[in-house]
Amino acid sequence: MKQSNVQRLAILSALAAMFALPLCARADDAAATFKAKCAGCHGADGTGSAMGKKLGAHDFTSADVQKMSDAELSDIITNGKGKMPAYKSLTPDQVKGLVAYIRTLKK
Repeated sequence: MKQSNVQRLAILSALAAMFALPLCARADDAAATFKAKCAGCHGADGTGSAMGKKLGAHDFTSADVQKMSDAELSDIITNGKGKMPAYKSLTPDQVKGLVAYIRTLKK
């Protein structure tokens, strides 16, 4: 009986590690994509860089941005809006990751 519990624990631990690793990797990927594609205008913390503020880049920590739906944010990232360029080269998973990352920036 005791060995059975140890085996179950080992299996559950292995499964947890298998599922957690991709989630961590995706979060790291989203942060790297944000840094590469977004931080230049929106700032590393999402509040806007000096250049971005001059261009009218939105503050991702604001209630106005945070109340936007995931679909709206995804559309803006993919197709651009105003002075923001379209990022059609991003995969749907990358866009989804960016939206999730933007959600972490709320005040």
